[in-house]
Amino acid sequence: MLSRFFKPPSQTRAERVEDLSAADVKRRLALAKDSRTDKEILYYLAEKDPEPAVRRAVVKNKAMPAHVAPIVAMDRDVDVRLALAGRLVDLLPEASADEQSQLYAFVVQALGTLALDEVLKIRKALSSTLKDHACAPPKIAGQLARDVERDVSEPILRYCAVLSDHDLIDILKAHPASWVIEAVAKREHVSETVSEAVIDTDDQPGSVALLTNDGAELSEDFLHTIIEKAKNFSDWQGAMAERKALPSSIVKELAEIVDASVRDILVSRDDFDDETTEEVAAIFRRRIDFESDKFAAQKPANLLVKDLMEEGALDEARISDALAMRDRAFVIHALALKIQTLPENVEQIFEMQTAKPIVALTWHAGLSMRLALELQKQLGQVQPGDLLYPKDGSDYPLSEAELVWQLEFLGFKGA
Repeated sequence: MLSRFFKPPSQTRAERVEDLSAADVKRRLALAKDSRTDKEILYYLAEKDPEPAVRRAVVKNKAMPAHVAPIVAMDRDVDVRLALAGRLVDLLPEASADEQSQLYAFVVQALGTLALDEVLKIRKALSSTLKDHACAPPKIAGQLARDVERDVSEPILRYCAVLSDHDLIDILKAHPASWVIEAVAKREHVSETVSEAVIDTDDQPGSVALLTNDGAELSEDFLHTIIEKAKNFSDWQGAMAERKALPSSIVKELAEIVDASVRDILVSRDDFDDETTEEVAAIFRRRIDFESDKFAAQKPANLLVKDLMEEGALDEARISDALAMRDRAFVIHALALKIQTLPENVEQIFEMQTAKPIVALTWHAGLSMRLALELQKQLGQVQPGDLLYPKDGSDYPLSEAELVWQLEFLGFKGA
């Protein structure tokens, strides 16, 4: 009779264990499956029974005592552990209702063990189940997201909503593979801080995925940073041009750097206001005119610059266009002519890769601080942390005395 195992009888524990040991597999299996079986018996069967089928039956039993789960998570049989993974996921909604309960503690402890299981299919099963589970414990999600196997970590990185920003940023800072960055970039929602961490990796596929993701948050300030990077990553330019709800300041700045194929994308958009549309068109017309004039002239940079100077046409817009078109020779000769020095002297200033001399040179040429910033970045290759930025949006950050001192130090007497 099995009924004596359903509720605690007058027998001692030792006597009941002796009875179980004498029972055949069929009787033990029946007890393991029956929800009326006393929890102490189920615990004993889950921990001690030599037959994997019996231990697996206990795991599948709705009456399984939760406190046995951490022990079963280390069971020697793979199928028992796999069955436990499914059982624990089923228990999560109930356990999560009170995260301070013993039930939740046992479930999370057992899941943590399974998330580190040496058998790949167990970790894969856990990952594929928890990736869409609203009650997935964040700690477990973090463990799975760091798994070295792509089949385990990618679903969590891509879909698991409970994975914290802290975990995501920590993973991105660990120099991960490109597919890791791309999985994070494609999440349904990506916060500003995580978006910045993705871009900071300089991974091209991941960054393009982020820029084309409408669920990725990007501040206007950081969009300016992205445009700076996009000067070196052409794939980013197209992704930026297609991004929805771009601020007008970003659209204009983007128009200054993109190539012909990306220009077509910007021109074809119908969500810009009239003023922005006209400014973008004007930038493109100016660029086309610059290239046409240069082609028509069929002259080296020094002669072309001299002709433009004589015509009174060597203005900031021309130099800015040349800088945007990566025409270094034109920019160097233009600056040299404007300050009446040799081109090699200008080259030497940029080779210093120092902000103040470049800013002083630009000021001496009668050009704006905004152009000075671009010259620092593009020709001077000044490190981001050492750049000098416009004061109040457009003014030079150095006093006239400081600028003159810089020029005299560089050898421009009486500047």
